[in-house]
Amino acid sequence: MADIKGKKVHGILAQAGLEPYVEKEGEEYMGEAQRAHFKRILEAWRTQLREEVDRTVGNLQEEAENYADPVDRAAQEEEFAIELRTRDRERKLIKKIEKTLELIEHNDFGFCESCGIEIGIRRLEARPTADLCIDCKSLAEIREKQMRGS
Repeated sequence: MADIKGKKVHGILAQAGLEPYVEKEGEEYMGEAQRAHFKRILEAWRTQLREEVDRTVGNLQEEAENYADPVDRAAQEEEFAIELRTRDRERKLIKKIEKTLELIEHNDFGFCESCGIEIGIRRLEARPTADLCIDCKSLAEIREKQMRGS
């Protein structure tokens, strides 16, 4: 799944006219240049998601027909339901992006919320809203699986 999201974010990098961040020797982690890089990524991603939401609203308004055939009507309602669930997930992602942008503004971005270590540039480029380092995320996923199994 990380590959898919990484590709999507990489596409956002290209869309925003950005390249993956190249660290300079001796550069401080999450200094001004790195924060600005991630701010551009997140803002481009948020813009893309908002445009998709606007397109969906337009499509739902245009495609809403009152089919006489119950099967056609049910198929249309199912399509709309799927589209709305997708948009709801994107709405939640937009909120997470906005929370991450606030972290950047307050110089709290890029550090694990659990243990405080650096999350890392490559992980953040693959998942800019990550708030856990890879070790803490792995532990959280193991705990989640154990809780579901009990």
